[in-house]
Amino acid sequence: MAVQSTPRKPQDSLRSAVLRLLRTFNRQSKRARLIATVALTLAVISSGWGGHQLLKRRSEDKAQGRRLLRRNSGLRGKDGSRTIFVPYRNSTAKVVIYPTKPTSFDAHRRLFLNPPRAAGLSDGQPALQVPPPNTKPGLNIAFLHQFLSLLSIMIPHWNSKESGLLLSQGVFLLLRTYLSLVVTRLDGEIVRDLVAGNGRGFLWGLVKWCGIGGFASYTNAAIKFLQSKVSIAFRTRLTRYIHDLYLNDNLNYYKVLNLDGGIGQGIDQYICNDLTLFTNSAASLYSSIGKPLVDLCVFNYQLFRSLGPLGCTGLLANYIITATALRRLSPPFGKLKAVENRREGDFRLLHSKLITNAEEVAFYGGADIEKVFLDASFKDLTTWMEGIYRLKIRYNMLEDFVVKYSWSAFGYLITSLPVFLPEWSGLGNTPEPAFPSSSSPSLNPQHTRMQSFITNKRLMLSLADAGSRMMYSLKDLSELAGHTSRVYSLI
Repeated sequence: MAVQSTPRKPQDSLRSAVLRLLRTFNRQSKRARLIATVALTLAVISSGWGGHQLLKRRSEDKAQGRRLLRRNSGLRGKDGSRTIFVPYRNSTAKVVIYPTKPTSFDAHRRLFLNPPRAAGLSDGQPALQVPPPNTKPGLNIAFLHQFLSLLSIMIPHWNSKESGLLLSQGVFLLLRTYLSLVVTRLDGEIVRDLVAGNGRGFLWGLVKWCGIGGFASYTNAAIKFLQSKVSIAFRTRLTRYIHDLYLNDNLNYYKVLNLDGGIGQGIDQYICNDLTLFTNSAASLYSSIGKPLVDLCVFNYQLFRSLGPLGCTGLLANYIITATALRRLSPPFGKLKAVENRREGDFRLLHSKLITNAEEVAFYGGADIEKVFLDASFKDLTTWMEGIYRLKIRYNMLEDFVVKYSWSAFGYLITSLPVFLPEWSGLGNTPEPAFPSSSSPSLNPQHTRMQSFITNKRLMLSLADAGSRMMYSLKDLSELAGHTSRVYSLI
């Protein structure tokens, strides 16, 4: 007679762990058990006391924040820092503003007042105006030196808040590239199941498409949010640095208004407008160049697996030729943008002077003369902006035709290599799909070819989009060079 087995009750993992811990504790000596008991008691007491002190300190900070918020004041620390409380939701938030150290100004002096000769901003001798008037804003060594100098202020060290934001943004950018690859593969599978009449596979593909679409939408929103946070962090760093540099006991703000011939009277234009444009352009530079560059590498590798070395070589040659041609035919947007910002500052300066001297203008009847000056300045500004727009129209026509239509036609030609000329593509008679799938076995060769074509087409479109963003980023870099030159001249 067979022995009947009694089912065992599943043991709780937490209970078994506690029992093992108690058995281990009982096997120890009496002295060791006493020491462990005292240590555990002290740990519980100290953690409870520390938690109580933390809650007490937080309640005191909230009470102090409400009191100082009503008085619109803050606290000054011994190290020169200032603690202010700002409204946040239904309570207050504590913000500590640390002043720029004098050693930081001394370290940055060689970058802004005595730049190296290789940067093209000086001839090795101390200059009265840096950068000199003959330095043209553009994509050159001078722009690289200016941008890196400002970057040392915006990101002071590797463990700063800005570094964490850039790292988080980089993770989301890589995740967006991976999702693009998944969507590309899924697009080919949906079309394959549709052509093959596989209703169950088609509906399951739509479900996966909607799920991935929601996650991709969140990723795109997170990228834009982090870009805005990076822009605000960069602007906060530079604004506080400039305030500490000019609003001090050395009367630098008075000197730059009355004695500095390089900046003149438009310092408010530099701080309020040019600084904002520079930080926005610098924050978008990470995503407008970094992500397309990663996309180019990843998509080129996937197309190399699908189209072979000949197709990949043709794509790279097409990118190099078009990028070189567009770079040579591109107008100097950096110089044009710098002049536009300067004329915007002159027009704003005339209004500031009119507001400051409104009483004298009204007393002496100088409204007509001031109107002539304002109209002339505004006409110069609008004429210059219209000239820039005319240049942009011609360049955008050429850029859109090359990037969108000529690249698409060339992409269709490349994707047809595995179909019409399989021996030229280097893959034999059976083209290897970029994403091999085993979800639908024993498919018709025509269906597999359709899947490969749709997948390669989607890869080509994504690759063309990444290449077009790289081309557009050259224009953004030129405008960034103009903003960089203005902010560098201010500091």
